[in-house]
Amino acid sequence: MAVSADLSKYLDKAYESKSLKEILDAPVSALAGVTDEDAEVLRRAFRIKTVGDLGKNKYFQAAQAIVTLTK
Repeated sequence: MAVSADLSKYLDKAYESKSLKEILDAPVSALAGVTDEDAEVLRRAFRIKTVGDLGKNKYFQAAQAIVTLTK
């Protein structure tokens, strides 16, 4: 089953037409509002280099789970 989603509000313009695989492999700065400097801080602090790394990071997943549980 094909799935379609408009991710444009979450991505920089250059990544809006990319595949999900390409987005997961993209640098964190591909996310709208994340600067190269922000991405460097994430790399140094958590070894996060890509959007996929960010999504799989246990600390970010834990924080998201806690937020979800409070709703």
